[in-house]
Amino acid sequence: MGNRLSKIYTRTGDDGSTGLGDGSRTGKDSLRVEAYGTVDEANSAIGVVLAAPGVPDDIRDLLTSVQHQLFDLGGELCIPGHAAVQAEDIDALERHLDRFNADLPALKEFILPAGGEAAARCHLARTIVRRAERGTVALSRVEAVRGEAVRYLNRLSDLLFVLARVLARADGQGEVIWRHERRKAR
Repeated sequence: MGNRLSKIYTRTGDDGSTGLGDGSRTGKDSLRVEAYGTVDEANSAIGVVLAAPGVPDDIRDLLTSVQHQLFDLGGELCIPGHAAVQAEDIDALERHLDRFNADLPALKEFILPAGGEAAARCHLARTIVRRAERGTVALSRVEAVRGEAVRYLNRLSDLLFVLARVLARADGQGEVIWRHERRKAR
């Protein structure tokens, strides 16, 4: 393992810059920092899902594995030119997606981000992953980013949507269907 943090504050970022994994420095508001920072936020949101009561063991194990991969992805985004997430990781997400989606009824309506505590937390994690994806795409427009990073985030948000549906059913709450009601003119 690399360097260990013996002191949490360094004061080197007080000027609005931060160190990247390759030793270079960049602004804390750079697209790269935004991308890996949002991946970190998504990882934390998945931790919040895992803290919810009643998350089934198979989902708990999967999401814990995803947290490790998100940590790797954050490292990839923090170290320009580094590769951590592989096509096999994306393939694995797709297999999990297919497995969990197989028993769900086809969607005929939009659903609201609700359905019980674990499901709602999972929907929140999904939206944060989508933001991480948008930030990574924005970064890719100005700096080199491997396509696997974007594809991983895209599949992960899909997986979290499916898992939210599974969790809503497991909790007994069920999904909350969006009802488009036209407002009456006053």
